[in-house]
Amino acid sequence: MHIWRSLDDVPADLAATVVTIGNFDGVHLGHRAVLRRTRELADELGHRVVAVTFDPHPIAVLRPDHAPQTLTEVTTRCALLGDAGVDDVLVIPFDRDVAAWTPEEFVQRVVVDGLHAAAVVVGANFRFGARARGDVALLRAVGAERGFTAEGIELDGGPQVWSSTYVRTCLAAGDVEGAAEALGRPFSVVGQVVRGDQRGRELGYPTANVPTHGLAAPADGVYAGRLRVLDEGDPLQGRWLPVAISVGTNPTFEGERDRRVESYVLPSAAPGEAEPVLDLYDRTVEVTFVARIRGMVRFDGVEELLERMALDVERTRELLEDQR
Repeated sequence: MHIWRSLDDVPADLAATVVTIGNFDGVHLGHRAVLRRTRELADELGHRVVAVTFDPHPIAVLRPDHAPQTLTEVTTRCALLGDAGVDDVLVIPFDRDVAAWTPEEFVQRVVVDGLHAAAVVVGANFRFGARARGDVALLRAVGAERGFTAEGIELDGGPQVWSSTYVRTCLAAGDVEGAAEALGRPFSVVGQVVRGDQRGRELGYPTANVPTHGLAAPADGVYAGRLRVLDEGDPLQGRWLPVAISVGTNPTFEGERDRRVESYVLPSAAPGEAEPVLDLYDRTVEVTFVARIRGMVRFDGVEELLERMALDVERTRELLEDQR
């Protein structure tokens, strides 16, 4: 799969394509309905599928105070698009210059001149161009003039249409199961493990800490989940490890303000055996959330905290066993 980081990166001799356009944040089941139809049409026409997405999210540029937390950073998003049947991805660096393009200018630059589209497939609620004046009807009309067809696909869902906003709402409530239903997979956070204050190590529960830094994460609390290393060539690459996850700022200890995802890898050694030290610092990891155990609690002391952590670890084992 090619990932083009700007229109200038797209080969000038690119053959005709079938294009789909959207933010695709999360690549949830609603997106996958659009991607499925795009793949079907591309196979009928004998063309490659190119997905067009934007980085950063347009709202982060136009209304930064209202920008949503990102469900998937762009590298993960591209990988998910590939898994959903996309051949190539064009990531358009979104800025105020791009925001000022009229709908007709956007179509000409991206769809016609850049990607040589024979067909375009988008969600039925797709809007584009300056002040979001473009819609599916306009896309069809411009396509009729410039040599491509256009389709608008209704997003899938039950009573609730699957959307990135719906996933964020589930996460804000700690409902990781609801988020997983809409995504078609467990929700996950991807990031590099950083060195924290190492308080967990001192307490006997060393954790891999991943800062959120604007990425969406479930509501503060404790969760059961799994972790894997993503770094190419790493001995642990691709191996899923069971983890108890804490999301929040550790209210039991004063002075901590940064929200983060802390994962404690459950011991695998038999009772009485030494557990090997697992060093995850500086590795890029994916942390998936399987189930919520409890909300965040401020404990009166370390002993009370340790007692609760032991119960959390045991509950994590039970929940992950049930998922097998």
